[in-house]
Amino acid sequence: MSASQPAARVSRAVPRGLSRTGPVLFSYGFRPFFLGGGVWAVVAMAAWIAAISGRLDPAGDYGAPNWHAHEMLFGFAPAVLAGFLLTAVPNWTGRLPVSGWPLAGLFALWCAGRIALLLTGEIGVVAAAVIDALFLPALLAICAREVIAGRKWKDLKVLSGLLALSLANGIFHLAVIDGDHVHTATRLAVAAYVVLVMIVGGRIVPSFTRNWLNKAGRTDFPVPYNRYDTIAIFAGLGALGAWTAQPLHPATAALGLAAAALHCIRLHRWRGWTTAPEKVLVILHIAYAFVPLGLLAIGLSALGYLEERSVLHLLSVGAIACMMLAVMTRASLGHTGRPLKASRTTIASYVALVLCALVRPLGEVFADASTEIYAAAGLLWIVAFGLFCLEYLPILARKRRAPL
Repeated sequence: MSASQPAARVSRAVPRGLSRTGPVLFSYGFRPFFLGGGVWAVVAMAAWIAAISGRLDPAGDYGAPNWHAHEMLFGFAPAVLAGFLLTAVPNWTGRLPVSGWPLAGLFALWCAGRIALLLTGEIGVVAAAVIDALFLPALLAICAREVIAGRKWKDLKVLSGLLALSLANGIFHLAVIDGDHVHTATRLAVAAYVVLVMIVGGRIVPSFTRNWLNKAGRTDFPVPYNRYDTIAIFAGLGALGAWTAQPLHPATAALGLAAAALHCIRLHRWRGWTTAPEKVLVILHIAYAFVPLGLLAIGLSALGYLEERSVLHLLSVGAIACMMLAVMTRASLGHTGRPLKASRTTIASYVALVLCALVRPLGEVFADASTEIYAAAGLLWIVAFGLFCLEYLPILARKRRAPL
C-alpha cells in the first residue's frame, strides 16, 4: 500500500491536507482558531466589563453572568484548544491536517455559537444553546477519527477531555434553560481543562525544555516522564473530580492539598529555572505552576479559607489561559517559520495575563475593593490578548517564512 492511499480514503469523509489554494488563514488549524480565540477574548471581556457597569446587555435572556462564564469556558477556550489539537494531532498521528474548506466550515460553526448566544432575545435560549453545542462534538469527532485512524491509542486520553467539555457545555446550557445554577458545569469544565494541562503540559513542557537545553549544549535535563508523573496526574484528577462533585467536603481538602504537593514536585523535576533566558519557555513553567497553586486553593476553599470564585479564577486564568497563551505564541511562531523568541510585545502579554491571574482572586478576599479589582483584572486580560492580536494577526494571516 502506498503512502498516498490512506489519505485518499480519508479525504472522501473529511478532506484533509495542507490547502494550497484559498486564504492562508485556513491552511492550518492554528491560524483561524488562535486568531479567533484571541479576538474573542478581547471582545467578550470588553462586553462583560460594559455589562457589569450597566452599559450593555450582551446576552439578553441568557443572563450576562452566565454568558460571561460560558464565553470564557466554552467560547474563547475551545477555540484555542481546537487550534492546538488540529495542529498537534497530525504530528502525533503522522497524518495530514484538516485544512481548506473543511477547516473554514468548522471555524464557521464556532463563530455561529458566538453569534447565537448574542441573539438569544431574537432566536431564543434553546435555539442558541443547540447551535452552540454543535462545535465541541464536531471537533471531538474529527480528532477521534484522526487518532483512531493513526492508531495512536494513548492519545485517546486527551480526547476524553473534549468529551468532558462537550458534556459540561450541555449541562451548562440545560442549567440556564431550567433557571438553575451553573456551578457544577463550570467546575466540570475547569477541571477538564486542567486535566488536559496536566496531560499535554506534562508532554510539552519538559520536552521543549530538554530540546532547548540540548541545543544550548547543556545536559541538566528535566526528569523524563515516569511513574511519578502518572501518580501526580491521577492525584490531580481525583482532587478535581472531588472538587467538581463536592467542593466543600473534607475529603476534597485532603485530596487537593496532597495533589498540590505532588504537582509542586513534578514542576520542580522539569527544572524550569534553567530556561530563564528564553521567555517563550519560561511562561510554560509559570503557567503550569498555577496547577499546584490551584489545587492548593481547592484544599483551602474546602476548609473554608478561600471563596470558590477565587479557586475558579486561579485555575481558569492561571493554569488554563496562561498555558493557552504560551502555546498560542510558541506554535504561531514555530509553525510559520519564525524563531522561537518572545518579543517585547509577547513578553508584555505574558506579564499582563499572569498579573490578571494573581489579581482577580483578590476580589473575593478584599470585598470592599472588589469593583476596582475586577476592573483591573479585566483590563489586564484585554491587554494580554489585545497585544497577542496586535502582534500575531499578520503572522497568522500570512504565508510561512520558511520550511520547518
